[in-house]
Amino acid sequence: MTLHHETSPSTEPREGGIPDPAAARVYEDRDDVPGDPWSIDLERIQFSPYFSRLSAVTQVVSPSISGAPVHNRLTHTLKVSAIARVVALQLNTRARDAGAADVCNATVVEAASYAHDLGHPPFGHLGEMTLNRLARAELGLADGFEGNAQTYRILTALDVIETAPRGLNLTAAVRAASAKYPWAPSASASEIERNGPPRGIRREPDGAYRVHKYSAYDLDLEDLDAARGGVDAEPLRQSIEGAVMDLADDIAYSVHDVDDFYRAGILDHAPIAAEFRGWLDDVLEWRERDDAEVRAELAPGAGLERLRRKMRRDDPWIADDEAFLAAVSDVDAEMVTDLLARPFDGSLTAERRLAAFTDRWIRRFQESARLRPVDTPRAGPVVLSPWAWHHVEVLKFVHKRFVLSRPDLAVQQRGMSRILARSVRALGEWLDDDLDRVRTPRRLRELIALAREQYAALPAERRPTDGEADALARSRGIVDYVASLTDAQAFALSEAISGRADRLWALGQRL
Repeated sequence: MTLHHETSPSTEPREGGIPDPAAARVYEDRDDVPGDPWSIDLERIQFSPYFSRLSAVTQVVSPSISGAPVHNRLTHTLKVSAIARVVALQLNTRARDAGAADVCNATVVEAASYAHDLGHPPFGHLGEMTLNRLARAELGLADGFEGNAQTYRILTALDVIETAPRGLNLTAAVRAASAKYPWAPSASASEIERNGPPRGIRREPDGAYRVHKYSAYDLDLEDLDAARGGVDAEPLRQSIEGAVMDLADDIAYSVHDVDDFYRAGILDHAPIAAEFRGWLDDVLEWRERDDAEVRAELAPGAGLERLRRKMRRDDPWIADDEAFLAAVSDVDAEMVTDLLARPFDGSLTAERRLAAFTDRWIRRFQESARLRPVDTPRAGPVVLSPWAWHHVEVLKFVHKRFVLSRPDLAVQQRGMSRILARSVRALGEWLDDDLDRVRTPRRLRELIALAREQYAALPAERRPTDGEADALARSRGIVDYVASLTDAQAFALSEAISGRADRLWALGQRL
C-alpha cells in the first residue's frame, strides 16, 4: 500500500463538520486500508521517535529538581488526549440529543492531542524562550522559534515514514487540528483586523498587532493553508478538533500542576493563603485602586487583582467580576484551605484526598465545554463556560505565581538557558570551520539541506536569494537539531562541546 501526500482535498467537509474519509487521503489501493485514515494518523504519531522523546523532556521542572515524580511532556500529553477525547464525545452526544449530526471527530482530536507538544525543545518553556531569542537575535530567523510551529514542522517536514518524501503524510483534518495557533508570524494586519485578533495575537498600545504565538513558520505555511482548506474553520480560528485539543491542554496543566507541586512540597500553604485572603478580604478596595498603583503593589492580593484586570482587558466578552470572585473563593476553599493546609505525606489518605481534588476539577471542566456562542472574537469554536474559564485562570495563576516565579527555579533555568546557547553557537562555529565542517553530525547537515530545499520552493514573492537561503537554512537546521534533543542529550552535547573528557563518548552515534 502506497500513501500519497495529500495537499488539496477534493471535497468539502460533511454536515456537522466531520470530514469525509474519501477526501482525507488518496490511496493506490483503497480496499487494502484497514480502519479509517485518522486512526492511521494516530498510530503514526504514537510510533514516532519524536513522540517517544517526550518522556525525557521537562514539562515544568525536572524530577531531579523537585525530588518527587512530576509530569514530563509525555505524561502530560497522555492526559490531554484522555481529557480531549471525553470532551469530543460529550459534544457529539449533546448534538445527537438535539437531533443534529456529530460535530467533532474524536479520533482526529486524539491524534492532535498526541501531537500537540512534539515541538517542545529541551527544558520546557525556558528552552522555547531561549531558542526563540537565539533564532531571532543571533541566527537571523525573522520567524524565530515557537514550540507550536515546531510541532507542525515535525509532522509535515522533519519526521519520516517509508511512503512519503517528508513528514508523516497525515490527513488535512489532523494537520489542521494540530495547529493551535493556525497562522504564521507574517499574518497581515489587514487579515487580523478583518477577522478580529484571536488568542495568540495581541494589539499593542500603539495600535500595531504582535503575533506572539503561531503554529507555522513561513517555510511550512503553504502546507498549513492547504490543510485548513480541507476543513471547516473560520479565518484565524482553530478547527473544532483543534479547539477541543487546546481546551484539554488548558484543563490538564491547570490541574496536574497543582498535583505535581503539592506532592513535591513546593506549593507552600502560607504565602498562597495570604495572597487569597489578601484579595478576598478587600475585594471592593482593590477594585477602586488605579492601574499604576496595582502594578507597583507588592502586598498579598495584588497578584490576583492584576490577574482580574488582565482578564477584563484581554477577554472582555467573557470576563466578569462576580465570576472571578466566585472562582477565587472556590479555589481558596477547595485547594488552599482544604488541600494545601495539610502537607502531602505520601500516605494513602493523602493520595485519596489529592485524587478526589484532581478528578473533581477535571470532570467539572470537561462537562463545561460547549460550542462557542456568538460574539466571542478571541475564542475558538469550542469554549469553556464562563464559570469554568474563570476557575482555570485562577488555578493557572497559582502555578505561575508560586512555582514559575520562584528564585530557586530561576537560577536553575538560567543555567539551562546557557546550555542551549552554548550548543547553538558552537554548532554554528563548527559549520563555519572550513577545515572541520566535514565532521559535523550528519543529521545536522541533512536538516540544513531539507530547509534549503524548502526555501528554494517558496513562492517567488517570498523566496530569498540563494545567499540568503543558504544562511537561513543553516540557521533553521541548527534550531531544528537542538530542539529535537532530550534534556539529557542537550546537557551532554553542551558538556562535550566544552571539552569535558568524561563526556567524550556520552553522545556516541546519537549526534
